[in-house]
Amino acid sequence: MPSHCRNTLNIVVTTLFAAVVLFTILLAYVTGYQFIHTEQHHLSFGLYGAFLSLHLFLQSLFAFLEHRRMRSPSRPQHLRRSVALCIAAYQEDPDYLRKCLRSVRRISFPGLKVILVVDGNRPEDHYMMDIFQEVMGGADQAGSMVWKGNYHSDGSGGGGVGGGGRSTVHMEEAARVARLVRGCRYSCVMQEWGGKREVMYTAFKALGDSVDYVQVCDSDTVLDPACTIEMLKILEEDPMVGGVGGDVQILNKYDSWISFLSSVRYWMAFNIERACQSYFGCVQCISGPLGMYRNSLLQRFLEPWYHQTFLGSKCSFGDDRHLTNRVLSFGYKTKYTARSQCQTETPTQYLRWLNQQTRWSKSYFREWLYNALWFHKHSLWMTYESVVTGFFPFFLVATVIHLFYRGRLWNILLFLLTVQLVGMVKATYACFLRGSLVMIFMSLYSLLYMSSLLPAKIFALLTINKAGWGTSGRRKIVVNLIGAVPVTVWTMVLLGGVAYTIYCETQEPFSETEKALLIAGTILYACYWLILLVLYLAIVAKRCNKREEQYHLPYAEA
Repeated sequence: MPSHCRNTLNIVVTTLFAAVVLFTILLAYVTGYQFIHTEQHHLSFGLYGAFLSLHLFLQSLFAFLEHRRMRSPSRPQHLRRSVALCIAAYQEDPDYLRKCLRSVRRISFPGLKVILVVDGNRPEDHYMMDIFQEVMGGADQAGSMVWKGNYHSDGSGGGGVGGGGRSTVHMEEAARVARLVRGCRYSCVMQEWGGKREVMYTAFKALGDSVDYVQVCDSDTVLDPACTIEMLKILEEDPMVGGVGGDVQILNKYDSWISFLSSVRYWMAFNIERACQSYFGCVQCISGPLGMYRNSLLQRFLEPWYHQTFLGSKCSFGDDRHLTNRVLSFGYKTKYTARSQCQTETPTQYLRWLNQQTRWSKSYFREWLYNALWFHKHSLWMTYESVVTGFFPFFLVATVIHLFYRGRLWNILLFLLTVQLVGMVKATYACFLRGSLVMIFMSLYSLLYMSSLLPAKIFALLTINKAGWGTSGRRKIVVNLIGAVPVTVWTMVLLGGVAYTIYCETQEPFSETEKALLIAGTILYACYWLILLVLYLAIVAKRCNKREEQYHLPYAEA
C-alpha cells in the first residue's frame, strides 16, 4: 500500500477510535447505567465507574510491565557518542545552583560538554556566572561570555532582529557564542532576558550539529552520576527513539506539606503514568529537569519549536512539552527510564504551587490540540489516554456540581468517601511498586486535586493565552495572588451546594437507612483522616523544615 494511502487510513482509523472512546465515556456518564445497586440506590456501581476502574487497572498493568523491562539487563554500550548538557537558569537560588553544578561535575560520562545559559545579563545576575566558574574550574577551564542581546534581539531595546535586519555586531556576537559553546567543554552565557525558551534556543542553536545528543536540565536540579549514560542507553538501543526522560524526584520534599505531597505525586506521575506511556513509546512530556534528545532530530525542528504561536500569540511556556510533541510529530518514539534519576526543587508555598500547576495546565491543554494531529503516527494507547485524561476534568466538575446540588447529604458524603477510596487504591499499588510505605500519603493528594488543582485546570483553559513564567525566580520569591481566584470561586460553589443540601434536608426527615449510612460514613471518613494524620505526624511532620535531612540520595550531597 502506498505511504500516503496508509497515512490516510491511519488518520481515519485513529479519528474513529477517538470518537468511539469519547462517545463511550459520554454514554456511560449520561445514562448512569448501574450494574448493581441497593434498593434505594444509596450504593451502586455502574458503567462509568467500571470504565474508570478498567482504565486504572490497564495503566497500572502496563506501568508494571515497563518497570520489569527496565530492570532487565541491557547490552553493554560504548561511550563514543558525544553529549552536551544544557542548563537553563533564571534568578536561581545560589545554594541550588551550586548543588546542581557540583552534581554535574560528578556525572560518570567522559567528555560531557556543559552549557549554562543565564536568562538575564544585568549586574544582579552575575552571581550565577561567578558560581559557574567557581564550581567548574575557573576562567581557565570554563569559558564565559556576557551577551548584550540574544539570538533574537541585539540588546538595544529596539525589539527583535529579523533575518535581513541583523547588524554586523549582532552576527559577530552570535558567532562568538557558537565558538565558545563548541570550543569549550564548560561554557556559561549570560544573555538578555527572553524567557526559558529563549535560553534553551541559545544552547541548541550554538551547539548546532557538533554533538550527537543533547541533555536538558534546570538550574535547581541535582543529577545522579549515572543519569546521562542510562538515558543514552535507551537512545542507542532503538534508532526510532527521539527523546527519553528520567525519574524526577523532589529535592526539598520536607520543606513543607505542599512539597511533600508533590513528592509522592511526582513519583506516581513518572513511575506509573509515564511508565505506562513509555511501554507504548509515547511519553507525552519529557520533563525539563531530566531529558535527552537526538540532536540530529532536534535541529530539524528547532526553528518551528522556538517560533510556536497559539491563537496569534507567541508561546512562552510549555517548552518541554512542545519539545516532546515535536519529536512525536516526526513519528519518533519517546521513552521513560527510572534508572536515570534526579532531584529538583518544587514550590513550598501553596499559592506558588498553584501558579505553577496553572501554567502547566495551560500548556497541557494547548499541547493536547497539537498532539492530536499526530495520533495516527503512534500507538492507539496515546489516542485513548489523551481522550480520557483530556476530558476527565470536565466530567469530574459536572459530577461534583451535580452531587452537591442534589439536596441529599449522603450524596456529598459518598462522593468524599469515593474520592479517598480511589486515592487509597492507587496509593496501595504505589506502595507495592515502590516498596515504600510513604506512598500511602498519595491518597491525601486526592483532596488537594479536588479542592485546588481541578478549578486551576478550568481557570487555565479560560486564560490559556495569557503568557508568563508562572513561577518566579527562586532567589526572590514573588507570589501571584491570581491563582487564588479559581479556588475561591470553586469553594463558594461547593459551599453553596452544601448550604442548599442542608436546607433541603431540613424539609423532610431522614429515613432510618439514611441515618445509619450517614453515621457510618461519617465515622469511616473521620477514622481515615485520623489515621492518616497520625501517620503524617509520626513519619513526615517531624522531618519537615530540616534541610539537612532532605538530601537522602547519594548524589544529592554533591
